[in-house]
Amino acid sequence: MAEQESFAFESSAAARRSGSRKKSAGRGAKVRRTRADAKKPKPSPKKRRSSGGGDGDGGSRRRSTAADLALQQRDISVSEFFAKNRHLLGFDNPAKALLTTVKEGVDNALDACEEAGIVPDVRVEIVQLSETRFRVAIEDNGPGIIRAQVPKIFGRLLYGSKFHRLRQSRGQQGIGISAAGMYGLITTGKPVVITTRTGKKQAAHHFELVIDTKTNQPKVKRDDEVEWDKDHGTRVEIELEGGYRGGQHSIDAYIGQISLANPHVELVFEPPHKPGTTVEPIIYPRVSRELPPETAEIKPHPYGVELGVLMQMLRDTHSRNLRGCLHSDFSRVSSKVAEGIAKKAGISPTRRPGEMSREEAEKLHAAIQATKLMAPPTDCIAPIGEALLLKALHAEVEADFYASVTRRPAVYRGNPFLIETGLAYGGKLSGDDSVTVFRFANRVPLQYQQGACAITKAVTATDWRSYQLQQPRGAMPVGPMLLMVHIASVWVPFTSESKEAIAHYPEIIKEIRLGLQECGRKVATFIRKRKREADEAKKRAYITQYIPQVAVGLQEILGLSETQTGKVVTDLKDVLERSRKM
Repeated sequence: MAEQESFAFESSAAARRSGSRKKSAGRGAKVRRTRADAKKPKPSPKKRRSSGGGDGDGGSRRRSTAADLALQQRDISVSEFFAKNRHLLGFDNPAKALLTTVKEGVDNALDACEEAGIVPDVRVEIVQLSETRFRVAIEDNGPGIIRAQVPKIFGRLLYGSKFHRLRQSRGQQGIGISAAGMYGLITTGKPVVITTRTGKKQAAHHFELVIDTKTNQPKVKRDDEVEWDKDHGTRVEIELEGGYRGGQHSIDAYIGQISLANPHVELVFEPPHKPGTTVEPIIYPRVSRELPPETAEIKPHPYGVELGVLMQMLRDTHSRNLRGCLHSDFSRVSSKVAEGIAKKAGISPTRRPGEMSREEAEKLHAAIQATKLMAPPTDCIAPIGEALLLKALHAEVEADFYASVTRRPAVYRGNPFLIETGLAYGGKLSGDDSVTVFRFANRVPLQYQQGACAITKAVTATDWRSYQLQQPRGAMPVGPMLLMVHIASVWVPFTSESKEAIAHYPEIIKEIRLGLQECGRKVATFIRKRKREADEAKKRAYITQYIPQVAVGLQEILGLSETQTGKVVTDLKDVLERSRKM
């Protein structure tokens, strides 16, 4: 038995060795065939072109060196950037581009007239050259522009007089009108046409110019002296690809809202018409000839200055010592307060500002925040005013009730601002839809991005049910009402360069809500009074309807004469009227 088991084991081992040799022979054959195939010539692979470096798989891929990458770097001009990103400026669709062009031209016209103390007369003309091409003209009676400044104002982005000063104005960045001209050039290739005159004894100048987007410099195509029937003023013409439509975001709605927030302006609007034809202009007469109060320019308030800005101001100051710098370069800082800030920071008041280190500047910044300072002056902002706001609402909206509120000035990030709210209720306003909200910033209507605006957030966050209005949760109130909210500030915190929505600063939202609540209390009083009057009229109708029938019944039961029945009717009416009024 042992011999049989040994034989079986050896046979099995031999079989395994034989199978292993066969597999090995098979692998060897495969290896030999692979080697044989390798000796055969292969077609050369196609070379791949490479535009950049990196650790690619192909050995033929060319890698860019640091020197190659350095050669590709170049400056980007601001006009070149915005030409590629024109949606940031409000030129992201044809209809919006046409509206933005009108808006920027009207803003410049109103600012120029008000700064010169001239009651504005503004004319807006739109000529429709084809289905998608328009020529926009904005003409004003302002002070005009001197010849040397015309190319810079209309042919350079980020060039203006308003960016570096803290004073209320419609424009802020020095981009608007030149960006509109650049958009016209990109879409039609046509130059901006400007006619301007600075006085009756001065010649009128006619310009045609374009903007070089690579250098952000103007190129003047034409500069002539011409005859013009206006004593002073400016006319700007821009040809562009656009779209004209009605509705909430239309040019017609914008012009109407401009008239509402600027009751001292007379606006004449010529809707789109074919070249060579005339159209009946729409005239928005001025409500008042009183110009807005002249605003003063203020210096930065210390509370609104960040550390990096403070360090730059210390380097750029003309003052010889820290005390003088704090007193002369900031608002609401007297010499005594300046010494107290320096002492709190552990820095000598006679220290030269330009020689201060970053650590010293950080201590100074902390000391400023820990010092109690007066709020910024408010003579730099000019509200519309409650009386003029009511006049404008009466002129623009047919309603049953009007209210307006002008809040006291407040501060965000060291910048003074003021909130005004207006309200119209009833009349011909629709009661089935959400209330209409007109948003304004420095008297300029905000047409787009309503959902992203702090004004909208404040309106939806207000509990309008407390003021006798319906309101779905987290939404606009529903009812026959129009709301108007205006923010006036030396620097309105827009969410983008297109100036379409206000950033959500808690201080701003709080002030808007307080203004809305004050208007809400007034309209709630009106609504309750009207409901009481309606109830009284209903009860009076019941008295008039049923008392005679009661008297007839008494006459039949008691056998009263006509005289007695008449006396019963009179007595019952008196008793019921007295009980109703109690």
